[in-house]
Amino acid sequence: MNSTIWLALGLVLVLEGLGPMLFPQAWRKMIRAMTQLPDPTLRRFGGALVVAGCVIYYMLRSRTGG
Repeated sequence: MNSTIWLALGLVLVLEGLGPMLFPQAWRKMIRAMTQLPDPTLRRFGGALVVAGCVIYYMLRSRTGG
């Protein structure tokens, strides 16, 4: 894997870790609320995140000429 993928993975881990590190109670409450959502809603949310990630990847990839 090239360094760009490792950079992206590192940024994802930093962003994912900020919630529980800075706001543990709010993060726990959000996770608890998400467990109550129906499966179709979670699937739509997950799908939207995947599409957003692919769009960002495509935009960065086309901008850097890779």
